[in-house]
Amino acid sequence: MYSEMVDIRKNFWDDVTVNFEDSVEMAESFASLKQQAEVLSERERTHRHAARQLKTLRKLKSSPYFGRIDFMENGETAADQVYLGIASLRDSADEAYLIYDWRAPIASLYYDYPPGPAQLRTPAGLIQGELLLKRQFVIRDGEIVSLFDTGVTIGDELLQEVLGRHSDAQMRSIVGTIQREQNRIIRNERSRLLLVQGAAGSGKTSAALQRVAYLLYRFRGTLSADQIVLFSPNPMFNSYVSTVLPELGEENMQQTTFQDYLAARLGHSFKLENPYAQLEYALRAEKEPGYESRMAGIRYKATTGFVRLIDGYLGVLASYGIIFRDVRFRDELLMSGEDIRSYFYGLDRSIAVPNRMRLTAEWLLGRLKERQKSALKEAWVDEAVELLDKDTYLKAYQTLKRQNRKLKDDSFDDFDRERELLGQYIVLEAVRPIRSRIKKLTFVDVRSTFLKLFLDSEMAAAAAAHAGIELPEKWETICKDTIDRLLLKKMAYEDATPFLYVVERIRGFQTNTSVRHVIVDEAQDYTAFQFAYMQRLFPFSRITALGDLNQSIQAHAVNNDSDTGFAALAALFPASESETIVLRQSYRSTRPIVEFTSMLIPGGEGIEPFNRDGMKPILTVAQDRDDLHRSIRERLLSLAEQGNRTIAVICKTAAQSLMVHEALLGVGPIRLVESETSTFEPGIVVIPSYLAKGVEFDAVLIYDASGSQTGYGKESERRLFYTVCTRAMHELHIFALGSAGPFLQGPVEAYYGTAADSADLQPNERT
Repeated sequence: MYSEMVDIRKNFWDDVTVNFEDSVEMAESFASLKQQAEVLSERERTHRHAARQLKTLRKLKSSPYFGRIDFMENGETAADQVYLGIASLRDSADEAYLIYDWRAPIASLYYDYPPGPAQLRTPAGLIQGELLLKRQFVIRDGEIVSLFDTGVTIGDELLQEVLGRHSDAQMRSIVGTIQREQNRIIRNERSRLLLVQGAAGSGKTSAALQRVAYLLYRFRGTLSADQIVLFSPNPMFNSYVSTVLPELGEENMQQTTFQDYLAARLGHSFKLENPYAQLEYALRAEKEPGYESRMAGIRYKATTGFVRLIDGYLGVLASYGIIFRDVRFRDELLMSGEDIRSYFYGLDRSIAVPNRMRLTAEWLLGRLKERQKSALKEAWVDEAVELLDKDTYLKAYQTLKRQNRKLKDDSFDDFDRERELLGQYIVLEAVRPIRSRIKKLTFVDVRSTFLKLFLDSEMAAAAAAHAGIELPEKWETICKDTIDRLLLKKMAYEDATPFLYVVERIRGFQTNTSVRHVIVDEAQDYTAFQFAYMQRLFPFSRITALGDLNQSIQAHAVNNDSDTGFAALAALFPASESETIVLRQSYRSTRPIVEFTSMLIPGGEGIEPFNRDGMKPILTVAQDRDDLHRSIRERLLSLAEQGNRTIAVICKTAAQSLMVHEALLGVGPIRLVESETSTFEPGIVVIPSYLAKGVEFDAVLIYDASGSQTGYGKESERRLFYTVCTRAMHELHIFALGSAGPFLQGPVEAYYGTAADSADLQPNERT
């Protein structure tokens, strides 16, 4: 098949004759080309399908199945034996299934029921019966390594074996260990909004990726990978999860970050702040002037209250207040901003603002066309014609010939006719950029219009009254902070989405109607405005949002999240179209690590650790910076010798990470992870706290857990400290400069050991 496809490509033109002189032969040539292209396209599709099948069969050869159930349907005398694997396999003789794909409806019996009464909902109706056997297998290189029968959950034995391994550079699929609650996430087809709230390490992201694989299987032929978008927390996370779907035989969905989207829309017009720079500011700039007003603005602009204020402002702008730019033609005023404003607000107010904008654009294009005609007789056109060089002359001739098929080769022989045609070309080129700008509605000064809300106290009061709300207590200082930046064309992260929202509501939303599913990871870090914008951007999409409120680490996060995050997203959808699934069990870390991290946050007692043994987290208090770096170097060497594949030194900020990376360079190959880092690789890394979110490491070293400015001392940093500690799979080592911080004092002290305790353990007792 492949050789046939190559032959068609090599001999493509040999099988086609083209005659441009004869119209009949030209039509035949086109038909011949089309036929050859269709044959080649069909061969390529067949080859791609066969290649995917071969890849899947090779995986099945190594590990054909991971589970078996024996199900006796009511009224039957014999049980059906069902084997489950990553893909289906049929007997070539009678087409009977030897192995069922884990996404097939019958697989729900395996994931949802213990041995005993069970039922399966199918297109034909509800099938009831008894699950007689539920068995798991570990198969490697075609040989059964172990097998065991299990109950309601997918057995502890297999999970112990899987979770006890050292981590890989990429996330792996979990089809052999999917738990019942995770299966609810994966197979949910009803909800327009699926909210998944789960503790750190509860398998939220893994379940979401298996959900994508399930949806592509379930709606094969009507849903493709490019109709699903994953919003990741950072570029490195995209690399970390990039192998899961290919491992399951599916193409990767579109992967991006919200910051990438903002940069694509605003990066050419503003110096755009990213969320990491905003968080760095929140963590490091406490003593700088204006810090409190900036933080007040960041928090307020993340709330539904600010969404309502902007909606109120847009309501006011429908009647008055939009600022328009002058439209000029060759430094001549074609239409003043005031005239455009009068025309716009003279239109029927019942017409939506974007539609009135389009009518205004059509009016301006009409005025431009009139000016274009009058310009043909002006002296500057004659001067431009005289100055045309040879290349421009030929380009003008070809352009005019394409536009006017009646133009003959000898049309330029007559001087007057030549002047007329070249004049048309000159004026057309002069008008083209103005016409383009009018069509793009750039006659609306959106930056000044957005700024007006903060510059004009009466306009702000009118917007609040229209929305039925009060302006916040620190509104004046928030306004000054916003104005100072925007006048310098600096776009703060907290202003980027509200600004785009205003732009789109005035000019008309550029919606994406092809995307059917949106997956939002680390959803607790999104603002109410970002969710409101996302809903309008993908109006026909179902949204799966995953997050953990205890890991809300962004600058806008506050202890009361009822006005942001999940609550704001849930308010956008009817309750009848939404579902919330809570995952309480944590699988990533050992029991001692989960018990320790659960003590760091309010309500942590609700987190259920998976019963996997390990050593307690270890606290090492250093006397000074040199002692701290020496202790970390020694611990890194020890952890590497024990065979840990991924080790992270997690620092609070990027500036701290840079300093620590330089201090540890003598240990060996150590990689510094920055906001631009796009790949996740094994080895030792130094990484800022906020970039470690969403990934996991065999061993984690917390650089400084003291209560100092460089450590974690403020209550607002509690969630950040919890987040970095929960990145550890097998070992957690906490270092503090001078003394332990407040989060390590009190009842939590019973859940970690000291460096002296650790020294008494042999290496094999540490894991």
